Amino acid sequence: MNPVHTFWLILMLIAPPTWAFQSRVVNIPSAAMHRTFEATVVLPDQYARGSQAPRFPVVYVLHGSGGDYTDWTANSRIGKLADRYHVILVMPDGGHESWYIDSPVDPRSRYGTYVGTEVVAYIDSHFRTIATKQARAITGLSMGGFGALRIALDRPDAFGAAGSMSGAVDPRRSEGEPGIERVFGDPMQYADFWNRVAIVASAEDFGRDHIALTIDCGASDSLVQSNRLLHERLVELGVPHGYAERPGGHTWKYWSNAVKYQVSFFAGTFRQAARDMRDARAAA
Repeated sequence: MNPVHTFWLILMLIAPPTWAFQSRVVNIPSAAMHRTFEATVVLPDQYARGSQAPRFPVVYVLHGSGGDYTDWTANSRIGKLADRYHVILVMPDGGHESWYIDSPVDPRSRYGTYVGTEVVAYIDSHFRTIATKQARAITGLSMGGFGALRIALDRPDAFGAAGSMSGAVDPRRSEGEPGIERVFGDPMQYADFWNRVAIVASAEDFGRDHIALTIDCGASDSLVQSNRLLHERLVELGVPHGYAERPGGHTWKYWSNAVKYQVSFFAGTFRQAARDMRDARAAA
């Protein structure tokens, strides 16, 4: 991380919030899918200070099944978190039932590449980001929770932190749901793929690739058991992570509260990265 970026990152994270975030919609092309998709970008107030203003870490926040790039701003007050934690928030469109993967059966559905590579490249080239793994995080709800964890695992050099809210972390438990087999393939014919992409199958990689991890799920959510199993596997492997079950179900009331904890966690990882960089320079 550039020392100038580190200085500004530390300064921004201790500055008082101004609650004047800016939300805009951008069009992001996908070479992988030969289409252009919209995304919501929320900038903190400090971003408007001009070209000499500091660069910012980025948190990517994914919507769930049936949703789109407008879901988070329409159903929560997520925008205020950009100012509170001095981050850029990016909410890309992941398709209604894409699961944020590159489908083994539908070459037109390559949302893993789109969100994990193409969106990140676009944001870094069009906004003043700190374009490093240590200043980039990804999370999401339900299908987006699975997608966020899968994208981070598949691109360990791109994301330093990942999270999931009410995540469908084991798609094998969603077998038979409308639309899922169109992107995953037949569960018998493509059993190896279904097993490989389940987050629990790659749980140890979060530790190996130094990806800071936080997971939460409502205690009355139908997906809570698969989240508990993932948590137990991470504990068994000794992989550091945060895990929480809070009252609530698979609802926007739960997610609009949960996202505050997620972004707070990511801000903490950004601060730690800045401290580590500072300490490394001091020791050099």
